Amino acid sequence: MSKHIVIPFETTLHVRDTCLCLHVQRAARALARKFDDALRPLDLTNGQFSLLMSLNRPEPPPMAPVAHLLAMDRTTLTAALKPLEKRGLVVVLVDHADRRQRRMKLTPAGHLLLSQALPIWKKTHAEVDAGLGEGVPARLRNDLMALA
Repeated sequence: MSKHIVIPFETTLHVRDTCLCLHVQRAARALARKFDDALRPLDLTNGQFSLLMSLNRPEPPPMAPVAHLLAMDRTTLTAALKPLEKRGLVVVLVDHADRRQRRMKLTPAGHLLLSQALPIWKKTHAEVDAGLGEGVPARLRNDLMALA
């Protein structure tokens, strides 16, 4: 029979107060909600905005670099593309040089929606930056990039 181990409540408080993973997750969820709320009138989530923005390039990008930029695997990226494709915002094309590879391209409707979403993103982002205080947003971005 195994002995029941009890972790002291003080340890729970210590983890709650010091766990970087917990604090980053909480902050990410709060930011996601803020941007989701702001973009809701366009029927767009913050993740969809980021995906559309990542496709705003001179040439349609292949999946791998976009998945890397968005910190997701190809399967997750493929699933995230589906609702955008259904709305006619994105098309997935076969790469002419390598028929096994796919490239993603914004449609005119995708460009239009992105142009409507950008002012909302800028306003919301300015509010978040202002709430953090001068110099803090740049430092926070640098710190988060160091973690990633």
